[in-house]
Amino acid sequence: MTKKEIESTCEELVLPIIEERGFELVDVEYVKEGSNYYLRVYADKEGGITINDCVDVSRALNPLLDAYDKEFKDAYILEVSSPGLLRPLKKDKDFARNLGKMVEIKLFKPLDDNKVKEFEAELKEYDEKTITVLTEENEEAVIDRSNLALVRLAFEF
Repeated sequence: MTKKEIESTCEELVLPIIEERGFELVDVEYVKEGSNYYLRVYADKEGGITINDCVDVSRALNPLLDAYDKEFKDAYILEVSSPGLLRPLKKDKDFARNLGKMVEIKLFKPLDDNKVKEFEAELKEYDEKTITVLTEENEEAVIDRSNLALVRLAFEF
């Protein structure tokens, strides 16, 4: 299975578990870090997800994933956790929830000749292919979602 197929399979398996508990599935990722592979499930709920919630989801998901052990080429570590404050905005519901808010944006390629690939802007609109932001220079920019390396809420620390 490819990385995307593993993520998609895990999402299909975990979604009913998450929804049954009244949680929100934020993301699923399959990544290699060092010599280990990690299958990460990020979940959230109103008021924040607890460690006990994560344990509960992990225990329910583990036996379902066991059926795919032969299809997943490499051993992996399953992690179920909160997405945290700096969670990325990836899905339409993430963008909808954060319209009008300041976001931090990292691009794969600069938008124009200024070579800037990282900036903050106000999220104004989105559709399936683009997001529209209002930059700090009060200019509107339309960005292809395929060019987004990262979008997340901007926080002042």
